[in-house]
Amino acid sequence: MQKLFLGIDLGATTVKTGCVSSEGKILSETKVSTEAHLGPNAVVQQIIKTVDSMFEQYGKDSFEAIGIGAPGIVNNGIVKAPPNISSWDEVNLQNEIHQITGIKVIVENDANCAALAEAKFGAGVHYKNFLFVIWGTGVGGGIILDRKIYHGPNGGAGEIGHTTIDFNGPECNCGNRGCIEAYIGQRYLSQRTKELLQKSNVQSKIIELIEGDFNKIEPHVISLAAEQGDTIAIEILSEAGTLLGYALSNVSNILDLETVIIGGGISAAPQFVYDAITTSLQSRVLKPHRPNIQVLRAKLGNSAGIIGAASLVI
Repeated sequence: MQKLFLGIDLGATTVKTGCVSSEGKILSETKVSTEAHLGPNAVVQQIIKTVDSMFEQYGKDSFEAIGIGAPGIVNNGIVKAPPNISSWDEVNLQNEIHQITGIKVIVENDANCAALAEAKFGAGVHYKNFLFVIWGTGVGGGIILDRKIYHGPNGGAGEIGHTTIDFNGPECNCGNRGCIEAYIGQRYLSQRTKELLQKSNVQSKIIELIEGDFNKIEPHVISLAAEQGDTIAIEILSEAGTLLGYALSNVSNILDLETVIIGGGISAAPQFVYDAITTSLQSRVLKPHRPNIQVLRAKLGNSAGIIGAASLVI
């Protein structure tokens, strides 16, 4: 009988749950609204709703264990202050789901789960050590050392987005200044593009794609315009890649890491963005690292959350 595992990707908007094989293949998946505004108890019930759906489809006894990827700092199954979920301070999510289902449960930070997914089944399968970056609404990450997640003593390792690149820089959502997230997170890229378009007399493909509605500016639109040769889009994304490379060099120098894998929504950017990241990263790391520095595109895309959660228990 084939061994099956549940991978649960807990987001602020949606709970996505998949039935995953021991080879890391998603056999089926379901999703429901997180109901984050109703607080932890409601979120737990939404998770259980997806689990019950999978139990009905495959039979409860078919599942070996449940893995959950959750936002926020996670330590020993306790999820601490996940962003955008109301009234959630500290919840032992691992214990709660185990008590309800009676099945082994492991909970991990969602970025760490995605890193583990790439390590086991994606772009990182050939690398024992690498830095994983999620580049999307914000900038997050995970550290894989000797094929295992490095957590740090409190479970908070890998917060690459809050590496400071300018101590006088713009204020970040975390309350600090000059974090890389405050420069290249989705909201910043959209706002920066809007400002450039409003100041420039250059006719941009972006305006055509958004039909003149600046509220529709998103990274995928900028990428599409860049692929069509739009100079403003190329400038925006090249600058973002360069800045990200500078931030990554700090981590590379500290941890002696030469491989970086980038996932998340903005990771679908054109190749020239990866070239910009690599060039700036090589320019700032210590000289012995430079020949071996490589920046890779993640392979698992939107499946990384579910596969990564299941990877905790496979």
